[in-house]
Amino acid sequence: MGELILIRHGETEWSRSGQHTSWTDLPLTDAGERQARALVPLLADRHIALTLVSPSVRARRTAELAGLTAARVTPELREWDYGGYEGITTREIHRTRPFWNLWTDGVDPGTPEHPGESPADVGARADTVLAGVRSAAERVGDGDIALVAHSHLLRVLTARYLGLTPAEGRLFQLATGAVSRLGTEHGQPVVTALNVAVPESLRGVNQEG
Repeated sequence: MGELILIRHGETEWSRSGQHTSWTDLPLTDAGERQARALVPLLADRHIALTLVSPSVRARRTAELAGLTAARVTPELREWDYGGYEGITTREIHRTRPFWNLWTDGVDPGTPEHPGESPADVGARADTVLAGVRSAAERVGDGDIALVAHSHLLRVLTARYLGLTPAEGRLFQLATGAVSRLGTEHGQPVVTALNVAVPESLRGVNQEG
């Protein structure tokens, strides 16, 4: 295969406010839709042979607006289950746990349906996705594989691709509507691009409709 293209979905109301969002299925804002359309020129020169997308509306809509057709819904690409911290900002959590850090402390338990995940749990899901990517590599030849998903899941996946621990996903910032690329150099895994996005001033230019 060519490269692994990582795409974080466009802005939602909660990504704008900083509220933790995993299973809450929010749509893109108008700005988020502009971010998704702005991905088109960033992907134009790529031969994307396979697209895998999170089940969430925000991810599937981002893939659609970015021109990534026939995306395959992949449950393992869902966002980190934030358990009891769903819908809560880090600032609010710090009022009672001033030294809390998602990457080392995980989350408070939630409901039985959404009990929350540890960094290791999310790392295991990322490993499953990467195993699927490797098995698909022969079929796609020199083509790229795109993953359209969420900030924390993609950060953990980047860490695992590089052979780092899940918690070292903290080293990779991913903005809404941004593209990153993972590849190889001399047979070793590397980051070839990180957190690339079209500036707000250029979004919407020749991209309406």
